[in-house]
Amino acid sequence: MAVNYEIKSQLAKLLATEDLVVEHKNIDTAQFNVHTRVLTLPMWDKATNVVYDMLVGHEVGHALYTPDEDPPSDVPHQFINVTEDARIEKLMKRKYLGLSKTFFRAYKELNDQDFFEVADEDINKMNLADKANLFFKIGSFQDISFNLAERQIIDMISAAETFEDAVDAARHLYEFCKEEQKKEAPAFNPPPKGEQDQEGGTEESPDQGEGTAEAERQEPQEEESYGGTAEVEPKVTTDELLESKLKDLISEAAGKNHYVEIPKVNLETIIASNEDIHNLIDSHHARYLEQHGYPNNHDENYKKFKRDAQKEVNYLVKEFECKKAADSYARAATSRTGVLDCTKLHTYKYNEDLFKKVTTFPDGKNHGLVFVLDWSGSMQYVLHDTIKQLFNLIWFCKKVNIPFEVYAFSNEWNGYRWDDDGNRLEKTSHYEEREGLLAIDGDFTMMNLLSSKVKDIDKQMLNIWRLVESMYTCYPYAMSTPRRLSLSGTPLNEALISLNQILPMFQRENKVQKVQCIVLTDGEANHIPYHVVVKRPWEEEPYLGCNHLHPNTFIRDRQTGNTYRVPYRWHEFTSTLITNLKDRFPNTNFIGIRVLESRDSGAFMRLYMDQYSEEYSQTQKEWKKQRSFTIKNSGYDAYFAMSASALADDSEFEVNVGATKAQIKNAFTKSLKTKKLNKKVLGEFISLIA
Repeated sequence: MAVNYEIKSQLAKLLATEDLVVEHKNIDTAQFNVHTRVLTLPMWDKATNVVYDMLVGHEVGHALYTPDEDPPSDVPHQFINVTEDARIEKLMKRKYLGLSKTFFRAYKELNDQDFFEVADEDINKMNLADKANLFFKIGSFQDISFNLAERQIIDMISAAETFEDAVDAARHLYEFCKEEQKKEAPAFNPPPKGEQDQEGGTEESPDQGEGTAEAERQEPQEEESYGGTAEVEPKVTTDELLESKLKDLISEAAGKNHYVEIPKVNLETIIASNEDIHNLIDSHHARYLEQHGYPNNHDENYKKFKRDAQKEVNYLVKEFECKKAADSYARAATSRTGVLDCTKLHTYKYNEDLFKKVTTFPDGKNHGLVFVLDWSGSMQYVLHDTIKQLFNLIWFCKKVNIPFEVYAFSNEWNGYRWDDDGNRLEKTSHYEEREGLLAIDGDFTMMNLLSSKVKDIDKQMLNIWRLVESMYTCYPYAMSTPRRLSLSGTPLNEALISLNQILPMFQRENKVQKVQCIVLTDGEANHIPYHVVVKRPWEEEPYLGCNHLHPNTFIRDRQTGNTYRVPYRWHEFTSTLITNLKDRFPNTNFIGIRVLESRDSGAFMRLYMDQYSEEYSQTQKEWKKQRSFTIKNSGYDAYFAMSASALADDSEFEVNVGATKAQIKNAFTKSLKTKKLNKKVLGEFISLIA
């Protein structure tokens, strides 16, 4: 069967009533480390669902109730296995009443399959250890009888509550089996002294010396007691068989699972400060104007956009305040004051409600927004329109006094650092590198472009506007871009990992209750590698290298206890990281905003829906009509797609003097379409964050 290992891991955690770290690996037997609380389970891919659940319940029983200590040396481990298995399964079924049915059905299925190979055997002729092992596992489906002496030991096993009780029962079981084996073993009578063997001579025979020497060189096969029985240790053959048969449930085709973890990054090395960024922009711009001596029109374009955008910003503010007021009213509590309302006294004959009431409106939660901006090369032709949407949201935040931070992810800021002598500086590690961690390149940076903490935010927004306009225009008065702020690769996944530290820092510094995270990007990124230790033959010490993720890799989060199978397709890996963030921060909305060229809309839809489905057909119609759509199954709470060309259209209603009716109509329609697009998407956005 196709096993969902994450579900089985959750089952183990629920049964253990703690966030055990559960791993599924290609091993023969289950293992539990009581110190690290890591339960490692074999991959029983050939087991049915009910048998798999029983095996998980059994191993969790050992994790919960079997102590981390060496068993006594006077009792063979096989016998302790019998009594301890019976004890922990009893305790598990007592703890979870519903688990009794799982054990019953699983053992019935194994019995029907003759899992213990007893169909042609007379169980009652087995030794007591084997009979006991079968009795506590498949006794409901086999006729197993005990004499009075055997019943006393079976009752002792059944009554065991502690590990010491189980060991004591195992000791009695072992001694009983030894005594029974002595009774059943044939007596061993040695040959009379001096009697000649058929092939060897007597001890005194000199001519048979060669045969005597050979006999002396042979190792004794077993310790013999002349006149008594051979001393042979009793065995629990059913325990050996069970171990062997459980190995058969492990699929030979099952790949080797790997477990990786998300590193805790150092924000001091990852975040490029707001001050450093704008100091670089200011100095670069001043130097550019000094060298070229002519102005550019970036500033005029910015002022015009800011003026035109106020309508959308005011719409956002109105929607936000209405949503907050409606939510507050819905949570309002009305209670009686105990004071008579004199205006209602005349209605006493038919109205029992004569007391004044007071309505209490609870305070709304204070909000904060963290924006993550894609600063990659593929954003060149949509970055300008994306920045427009970002600026709308920033002006909205300022009007309603919501704190915000804007980060842009890049590989250029740290990638081009030089010392005073012109030498490129080495990469700085953002975390303590070790095997099993996802690998983040030292060039990765989260550039803090804008912040609500800055007094002159308008000046900083103008700086960013100048940068962005210079990136997508070629006219001669375009300002150049500082090398460290140029567009780069797409470390989106690294940015999502860094949010594990950025979001709580933002919430702590701004003392906000609810944080919204907005990711503005033009697409998902590829998988990132993970660290592995490699022993290379030409080196004495092991080397910490990197390996690619594959579908048999699981991301393990010790903070939440969840594991996530690494998906095959690249965009699903990004969705997995977002899902992990949502599990860590359940009170945070994660919203994606993607500005699309028209030619890319179909490819984007097909990432998240079947192109032959009704959903795909309806989404295409929505795109053609409204130039936008929303994806709800991408990991984000909502992933908004917006047309770059529609956003780029001038939203102002402008016509030339003497225009015809048709020209006026077309200009008016064009204006309404852009406003409708903005209002629809921004309205959905407000419904999520209010």
